[in-house]
Amino acid sequence: MSSGLEKVARAAQQARRRVPSARDVVGRAEFPYRAPTVPLTVEPLPDEPTLGARYDSAWARRLPARYARFFLTEGMVRPLIAGLARPDRRGLDRLTELEGPVIFAANHHSHLDAGLLITSLPEPHRHRVFAAAAADYFFDSRVKATASALVLNAIPIDRTKVGRRSADAAAELLDEGWSMVIFPEGGRSPDGWGQPFRGGAAYLAIRCGVPVVPVHLAGTGRILPKGRNRPRPSHTVVTFGAPLHAADGERSQAFADRIEHAVAALADEATSDWYSARRRAAAGETPSLSAPQVGVWRRAWAVSGLREKPRSAPKRWPDLD
Repeated sequence: MSSGLEKVARAAQQARRRVPSARDVVGRAEFPYRAPTVPLTVEPLPDEPTLGARYDSAWARRLPARYARFFLTEGMVRPLIAGLARPDRRGLDRLTELEGPVIFAANHHSHLDAGLLITSLPEPHRHRVFAAAAADYFFDSRVKATASALVLNAIPIDRTKVGRRSADAAAELLDEGWSMVIFPEGGRSPDGWGQPFRGGAAYLAIRCGVPVVPVHLAGTGRILPKGRNRPRPSHTVVTFGAPLHAADGERSQAFADRIEHAVAALADEATSDWYSARRRAAAGETPSLSAPQVGVWRRAWAVSGLREKPRSAPKRWPDLD
């Protein structure tokens, strides 16, 4: 009796061995259920990069990510900005009749600028906006890329060269009704002075037929300037200007110069008063955003003062034993 049971058990075990598992089936599957093999005489194509300018942030504009970003913006980012930057928002009355997608172009002093500007936007632009972010900084790792896309709805922009991929991605979103936040200087100011505006924002405005709203951000360089890792709470001023439209036949660089002059006028308005700033603008006497032509050593000295200074070890009394 026992020998018969043993034979049945051995037969069942052998049957189980003959039946392939799901892992074995998948492992032995061939094309089209898995990628085709490459012949030995053919050099395989290199894997395409998935970070940097080629990062696909489309998932951040799907409904679940949009809901998550709404709660992050209203529940965490806005209170954090309010406590850290204490923003004074001016010129919002200039945007009351603004409809449809818009390009918000601002000066750039700090990593805090994008969050401050997005949380300062009125409805409905605040939750229907994407940010143009440097591909070589915000999308150089999987963690930073995911966080930038989720929190800021950022898309990667290649600032090292003029690429059609970045421009097409931004233009497609503008055509779909999304507004855009961009910093035409292309990077943070190293010393608090403005840098020349590039033509990207102007080109997209002309291509997509949307207005540009100039914005001046003041005070973020005191909170988190370039070269510092720890923020210091301070007061900021966000000044919105009147929307600008490209003239018929206007070239992108000429329009970019007009945007830069408008931001400079807003800077003058924020540091003086509206009437005096408008008089200087009408007379063509608006102070430039760029630094005065001074010695190179003074610019280097100004930059060095913004860098984090290493903490020195506490001094001790000498051991006299």
